[in-house]
Amino acid sequence: MFRSRLLRLSTIAVAQRTVLQSTTRRLNPVRPACQRFFASERVPETHKRSFGQPTPVTHPNIMKKGEVTPGLTLEEFETRRSNLMKSLPEKSIVVSLGYGTRYMTNNIFYPFHQNTDFWYLCGFNEPDAAMILEKNNSKRGYKQTMFVAPKSPSAELWDGPRTGVEGVTEIFGADEAYENTRFSSYLKKALSSSEHIFMDSPGEQPTLASNESTKKLIETGLKLQTILPLSKIIQELRMIKSDAEIEIMKKSGLISSKAFVEAMKWTKPGTTEGQLWAKFDFECRVRGSTILAYVPVIAGGPNALSMHYVRNDMELKDNELVLVDCGGEYNGYASDITRTWPVNGTFSEAQRELYQAVLNVNKSCIKMCTEANIISLHGIHTHSVKVMKQELQNIGFNANSWDIERILYPHHVGHYLGLDVHDLHDLDRSRKLKKNMVITIEPGIYVPFDDKFPAKYQGIGIRIEDNVVIGKNEPYVLTANSPKEVVDIEYCCENK
Repeated sequence: MFRSRLLRLSTIAVAQRTVLQSTTRRLNPVRPACQRFFASERVPETHKRSFGQPTPVTHPNIMKKGEVTPGLTLEEFETRRSNLMKSLPEKSIVVSLGYGTRYMTNNIFYPFHQNTDFWYLCGFNEPDAAMILEKNNSKRGYKQTMFVAPKSPSAELWDGPRTGVEGVTEIFGADEAYENTRFSSYLKKALSSSEHIFMDSPGEQPTLASNESTKKLIETGLKLQTILPLSKIIQELRMIKSDAEIEIMKKSGLISSKAFVEAMKWTKPGTTEGQLWAKFDFECRVRGSTILAYVPVIAGGPNALSMHYVRNDMELKDNELVLVDCGGEYNGYASDITRTWPVNGTFSEAQRELYQAVLNVNKSCIKMCTEANIISLHGIHTHSVKVMKQELQNIGFNANSWDIERILYPHHVGHYLGLDVHDLHDLDRSRKLKKNMVITIEPGIYVPFDDKFPAKYQGIGIRIEDNVVIGKNEPYVLTANSPKEVVDIEYCCENK
């Protein structure tokens, strides 16, 4: 399951274009918190203690006893780490890096979003953290060491609570935990006794590997060793969702689906794309989403001809459609939905005909989303192009396959979905779909102002996107509560 080409240390881009500055002060090292307490056995017992993310004690409204993050237990994360380490050879070490804080300008920071591979393995959601897993012969099969920002009254006065070293062992199951200033020295020691090193380049993202001392360690101290990429191995594990993950994604899909209902009700001529964006964001957040999963597309009229139109600053006009590609994130898991509806609440004849053609493709593709069909995303895409061609011919298009795949329907029918919107980016779409994989199905049609296409459809862009759990014999549509039949959309728009 490893990449065929081993990345030599000289080619790994650990330090490539990193933006995190070196630590500005040295903090006193602390003794490792060696005892490991599973959350189901012990959690902090007093509300006076504070942490950098929700716990069952501080947030009993959203978390149950034994959960590390909402909906996911310590045992779930333990299984993930165990599966990873079992897949690696003896004397292997895994170095997983969390992200640092990123800034939009000067000292104005973006909302923090964790490295999803790191989060998948431990659930820790604070910046400037790292985890080292060392394969051994213990009953557990590995040693887990975490490096986090220490408790600091002065820092927490400004930036809010931190979990700290002791909290990491209590909540996240680490065998040992240290202040993050000790990451470099510990890494040097761990690497000296390892034969197989799995670690990813942070690229442009700030991490603990971005500081000069760690870069020098990796560049000069490991010239004779090979660093193997970690991400693809983790993505193989992330590909099949657990039952707990599916439950979270059901809620994520439901939240965004209800937001679409409210957005449809609220739409009217004169509303701006930006206002519709704000409405959708609000409806997701009041139902439990913490953020939108991506910058949305709110495209009125011919703006929908651009697949990733995100200016979202035009006024919505009477007699036009609006295409909305938007989804909330819930407990770390993304939804990704697209719906297209009439600004005035009623489809014109041409809009209805073209919309129904795309809807027929959408529904035909969803039926194929089963393990029993022995098909890949690429296979479903090929099917979607074939059905789209027939549907367009039925309403008067004289389009050949080149026109469809290069002009009218130029994107893929779908992608993997999970912790990332475009999940599993290192895995291609040719692998056969298996039960509990989650994908999107999103055929679209975008008719330019070109006389080779019927005039009544020119300037119309339509996409219909659903999130689908692959079943053994039947698919499960996570976004079924978002209206997509013509009659349901018009009913929803009329009942404001």
